[in-house]
Amino acid sequence: MIGDSQLIPGFLHSLGLLHEPTSPIVSSVLATTAKILAKPSNACSAKSKVVLPLTVEEYQVGQLYSVAEASKNETGGGEGIEVLKNEPYTDHPLLGGKYTSGQYTYKIYHLKSKVPAFIRMMAPEGSLEVHEEAWNAYPYCKTVITNPGYMKEKFTITVDTLHLPGRGELENAHELTGERLKLREVIMIDIANDPVKPADYKPQEDPTKFKSQTTGRGPLVGKDWQDKVNPVMTCYKLVTCEFKWFGLQNRVEKIIQDAERRLFTNFHRQVFCWIDRWHGLTMEDIRRLEDKTKEELSEQIVQGPVRGMTCE
Repeated sequence: MIGDSQLIPGFLHSLGLLHEPTSPIVSSVLATTAKILAKPSNACSAKSKVVLPLTVEEYQVGQLYSVAEASKNETGGGEGIEVLKNEPYTDHPLLGGKYTSGQYTYKIYHLKSKVPAFIRMMAPEGSLEVHEEAWNAYPYCKTVITNPGYMKEKFTITVDTLHLPGRGELENAHELTGERLKLREVIMIDIANDPVKPADYKPQEDPTKFKSQTTGRGPLVGKDWQDKVNPVMTCYKLVTCEFKWFGLQNRVEKIIQDAERRLFTNFHRQVFCWIDRWHGLTMEDIRRLEDKTKEELSEQIVQGPVRGMTCE
């Protein structure tokens, strides 16, 4: 659904083996994972709140558009994103059965050149493929990321996202109880004021400078922009990780302390600043775009050069 994938390169990046993770959205999952790894439990959760000057309906279109465009930039030469399924579903209840139908996607991420050559030489068959299943019952979405060819049951990341109107007021959008609620970490994301690393910064994707020609929204100025904008919505993301390999906790925690904020911030800055590209598209337009993207990815993955980030 939201591209919460391409996890292995993000993980290697967290260990200092890659220059940049390939996907901001997916690597944000890794950032959360890194914090989780430092804790003694095998399964923990963290929640991010991202406030945006959009309606919930607009965000559905903008997010899917952005994922489709990013996928094409990362696929080619036998690597990248392979879409196996993109179809309606009715048999996967979410959030206690409140959401039961939507769009199911199943993708495989082929990542061989995304890791250094010495890693490729040592990596077992299947270790550089990440599988993503997603159930998009918008406004609720669930993504499950695994590495069945190598890590199997030792590694699972689940991302549950609820999109609602408002300014992030809900304290327990995912209805957690007991120990999970007690241990959950809450992270607020400010797409205008959170710091952006020089390597990530693009003037055309700066919400404090951008003004939409189609909607008139922006620039987002001041510490209190979230209190002033209308429309306004929040993405409530709950990331749960099961990671049963030990020994990496300290190094990962040290390197990735601020990665979740960085990566969620970067992606959502793009979604807002790309609004003139996608605003006015319908979900029918998006489904056609996804079908076209699937065809393009099928062609790109078997021909042409490797695209996106590579590491030699």
